[in-house]
Amino acid sequence: MSGSGGTLLLLLAALLGAAGAAQLAGEAACRPVRAAFQVLQPGAKWVPESPVPGSDLQVCIPKGSTCCSRKMEEKYQATARLNMEQLLQSASMELKFLVIQNAAVFQEAFEIVVRHARNFTNSMFRTHYQSMGPRALKFVGELFTDVSLYILGSDISVNDMINEFFDSLFPLVYSHLINPGFPDPSVEMTECLRAARRDLKVFGNYPKMMMTQVSKSLQATRVFLQALNLGIEVINTTDHLKFSKDCGRALLKMWYCSHCQGLLLAKPCAGYCSVVTHGCLAGVIEIDNHWREYIGSLEGLTKGMHGIYDMEHVLLNLFSLVRDAIVYVQKNEGKLSTTISRLCGHTQQRQYRSANYPEDVFIDKKVLKVTQIEQEETLSSRRRELITKLKSHSSFYSSLPEYICNHSSAVQNDTLCWNGQEVVERYSPQITRNGAKAQPGNHEVKMKGPEPVISQIIDKLKHINQLLKGMALLHRKAPGKTPEEEEESGDCDDEDDCGGGSGDGELRVRNQLRFLAELAYDLDMDDTSANKQLLNQQSKEGAAVPSSDPGSAAPRPSPAAAVTLVLLLLLLGHRP
Repeated sequence: MSGSGGTLLLLLAALLGAAGAAQLAGEAACRPVRAAFQVLQPGAKWVPESPVPGSDLQVCIPKGSTCCSRKMEEKYQATARLNMEQLLQSASMELKFLVIQNAAVFQEAFEIVVRHARNFTNSMFRTHYQSMGPRALKFVGELFTDVSLYILGSDISVNDMINEFFDSLFPLVYSHLINPGFPDPSVEMTECLRAARRDLKVFGNYPKMMMTQVSKSLQATRVFLQALNLGIEVINTTDHLKFSKDCGRALLKMWYCSHCQGLLLAKPCAGYCSVVTHGCLAGVIEIDNHWREYIGSLEGLTKGMHGIYDMEHVLLNLFSLVRDAIVYVQKNEGKLSTTISRLCGHTQQRQYRSANYPEDVFIDKKVLKVTQIEQEETLSSRRRELITKLKSHSSFYSSLPEYICNHSSAVQNDTLCWNGQEVVERYSPQITRNGAKAQPGNHEVKMKGPEPVISQIIDKLKHINQLLKGMALLHRKAPGKTPEEEEESGDCDDEDDCGGGSGDGELRVRNQLRFLAELAYDLDMDDTSANKQLLNQQSKEGAAVPSSDPGSAAPRPSPAAAVTLVLLLLLLGHRP
């Protein structure tokens, strides 16, 4: 420091100290302190008219006289705690909004995908199997209701829901396609057909393929939503911490004890602030490593959410699997009818008809041309965008002390600042380290270990990180398998005839948001009954299922308008 600079700093320090001493010398010395305190506690009469010894003070203990009473000290400490909580909430505001908004958007988007998948399947039945279409819609609705509830965390087995769907479907297929014109089967006959469905593998390996794809994709989706909801819980927990008694005293000492000496303009030294905040937040900072691992594990999951692990891709193509399963039954109807008659005691009574395998797809051919489009229109790109933003907050918990001090008017160069007892020319900072184990040498805040609520949050983060890593491991492709082979997993063999019976492999959905928009089906007809069904099931299960209706889409919109429509559905209710 140069001679003139040092002289100037000493002069300023002397002036500050002299001002404080002068203020406490006369009867009216406490008036500025009273005026400042009235802002915190209007109408309070706790401020002494003149300086007092302050023997009853517990934290802001004066070397001489003071302008603070015990009640003032208590109010200052409550205010210091509130300041700390507000600063924490301010620090997490951007991160909290990011996670909450995306959790809501993705949950709504997944519900929209489920509704579209249900309507595609219903449309397939109406178009190709009109005779059994109306009755099949009930089973389709039940299947996708279970899918929605599973995504939201309901304890439903994917295998059970798919088995129930095919068990219910086969009596319809048998009575309307294999034996058309024959009266509806009796209750006994229906139960026999349901049992025979599994024993005879009447749908080939398609139910197993469907179980594999739906199970893997829904598990990934469910864990993804669970992880986002836990992220919200972690942030909410640390936003509303109850600080220890020692922390409250340290915050009081740092921010308000200077007022008691009449030093209303004194600001804490940055080094001193760092020591205090590291002590107060030692338990919170313990979350840091688990938070970083959480973001990394979530990234690993999202990278693997493609193919059979992408619920958009799987659900929007279920109609083709169901159709192929029915075609498989039709191709084997002769042998199957004889076997069923023998098992269920039903004589074969069939009308002659030519085999009618629906080879033409019900989707407009123009849709097939729209496959290569911008990546930003997919939900997978939204997941990537979320991860990119989350990674910018990976050091959130370790950087909290720095944020608090930067936003509480701490003097960054540690000169002419408050050190908890007096204004000093220069503060000699202690070396501060993150975490509870690094705080035994902290003289400002005594650390007694993480709060129980912090330990619980850490345990929850450990659990979700294990789930995320487990899902990421499952996503690793088996050696030697192509993506197509992985997608058609389910131990198919030549006899099963699972290779895409209706020849529509090219219809696999490559870009779901654009695909949904281009189809632009009228959703009103199907959504009304399905939503009632979902709400009824919700009341039985006790699950919280949000109700959202995308409304009816205009027929055949232009590509740009159609994509805009779907994106608006996702974002309209989630504006900042």
